[in-house]
Amino acid sequence: MEPVRRVSDDLHSLASYLDVPMLGLVPVNAYLLMAREPMLVDTGMAADSPQFLDSVRSAIDPQDLRWIWLTHPDADHTGSLHALLAEAPRARVITTFLGFGIMGLTRPLPLDRVYFLNPGETIDLGDRRVTALTLPTFDNPSTTGCYDPKSGALFSADSFGAVLSSKAEEAAAVPAAERRHGQLLWETIDHPWVRKIDRRRLAEDLDGIRRLDPRFILSGHLPAACGLTREFLETLAEAPDAAPYVGPNQAALESMLAQAGDQRVEESAP
Repeated sequence: MEPVRRVSDDLHSLASYLDVPMLGLVPVNAYLLMAREPMLVDTGMAADSPQFLDSVRSAIDPQDLRWIWLTHPDADHTGSLHALLAEAPRARVITTFLGFGIMGLTRPLPLDRVYFLNPGETIDLGDRRVTALTLPTFDNPSTTGCYDPKSGALFSADSFGAVLSSKAEEAAAVPAAERRHGQLLWETIDHPWVRKIDRRRLAEDLDGIRRLDPRFILSGHLPAACGLTREFLETLAEAPDAAPYVGPNQAALESMLAQAGDQRVEESAP
């Protein structure tokens, strides 16, 4: 886990990275919105859970946390969910009926700890209303992003993610060419169906975000981005033309295993 970073007066990022061999670094982020009724967006990876919980505690007393917005119930977004619910007795999980059902396949949530919110609906956080929305790309059918007009933040789940070569505190610190390459690579990996999408519908979805004109795009898989909305929309519009991702084959796996074996021999040598 990286140190908790303040994105703006009422936004914090809780960032980690997954190092994927032969691919690069995949950011894995959660965000804390310090509304009158504070809301955490996603809960990181299980492997990071002790550090993630410490990061949450450093930013807010869990007793004060009122909402956990679960963009979707994939493992890299739910890693500390149940631990947080135990520490945050007033918090409820914002999800959809489908998201609730998917979680029930492994570890069900108590009905009195969930709040169903569909795209187009809003929820009052005391000093602002945030709106659930469908995102241009997603890897889980229950995915919902949300938009907070007060902070100007679009929480975009997996959409606008990127594979990176190194860590960065903010998306603007990543060279523009690497941002574009990393985002297109991510789209072909996480959302391979984008190559088959109706381009007119994709353009409509991107225009919807353009009309919102968010100040921040806060993806689960890219450092916080400020002032890059136009660039991100242009990049995502190119995704249907990106080359499909083809992962390492068995020969590559055997090469990796051989290299790992050589490394162990070197480390054990006197």
